[in-house]
Amino acid sequence: MTIREHQEQRERRTLAAWATFADASRGRQRDMTPCPYRTCFQRDRDRIIHSKAFRRLSNKTQVFISPEGDHYRARLTHTLEVSQIARTVARALCLNEDLTEAIALGHDLGHTPFGHAGERALAEVCPFGFRHNEQSLRMVDILEELNLTDEVRDGIVCHTGAKKADTPEGRIIHYADRIAYINHDIDDAVRGGLIKGTDIPKYLRRRLGDSHGKRIDTMVTAMIEYGMAHQEIGMDGQVHDDMMELRQFMFDHVYHGTEAQREEARAKTMLRSLYQYFVDHPDELPGDYFVLMTRGEPLERVVCDYIACMTDRYSIAVYKKIFIPRSWNKIDG
Repeated sequence: MTIREHQEQRERRTLAAWATFADASRGRQRDMTPCPYRTCFQRDRDRIIHSKAFRRLSNKTQVFISPEGDHYRARLTHTLEVSQIARTVARALCLNEDLTEAIALGHDLGHTPFGHAGERALAEVCPFGFRHNEQSLRMVDILEELNLTDEVRDGIVCHTGAKKADTPEGRIIHYADRIAYINHDIDDAVRGGLIKGTDIPKYLRRRLGDSHGKRIDTMVTAMIEYGMAHQEIGMDGQVHDDMMELRQFMFDHVYHGTEAQREEARAKTMLRSLYQYFVDHPDELPGDYFVLMTRGEPLERVVCDYIACMTDRYSIAVYKKIFIPRSWNKIDG
């Protein structure tokens, strides 16, 4: 018996009856010889971590565009925080932690530079529309061809939006994503001077907690208690309502604030310009993306792929190369 088979047997002995078991996976789009040491979900986690898209997350905006300081979250640190929260819940409920981790690590692989500002920019110009969760699935299926299991793919595309993931592990990510970004965005907004901790309504601070750690503990505990009581993924109604009210507070005071809107307008203008340029000059696309068109992919979709894969710094560099005369870069301020 292989090490993988021993691990699959251990899952059957230790995980809850409503967990997702690796030996019952629905499989991959293309058959692969099973790994003798890792379950299929452990293998997916490793394939994601070693992907180029995962490495690029370290240089992609979470919320604050080009922040000054080393402590603000980037897309990679957000991903790791989602993974930590999700694994805590999965472990407490005896669900499949390997599957949960793989989905968490892959859920934002398709995010654009400059966070949701970039996502909105491409959604406005691409005739096929653009959503980062769908782009994440496209990333693992087409652009990097990771050939992940169906359960991981489903969890990635369903981490946001109305459709729920098929597995309880996938449904954990929907909540863990919100818990992570609401709380770390508060942390970053306070650090950036956009809000003070005392600006949060007093009753929310009393019920959810008055610190980053206490709020996360309250929300995670609510998920665990709900799962233990119902054998389903969810959250106590009052805590969920408070979490969503806190989320709305962030939209009103941070995400849609004057400074955020000003930075978003600049980022969107830049990405829209890049999009139009490469639609007009497809011969200047890198070879890997040009090949996609020879496979029948529409030009507009391929241009979106290229821009979505860019990091913040790379997109700025490409924009300067195309639109800023070299002589201008030599002019002293």
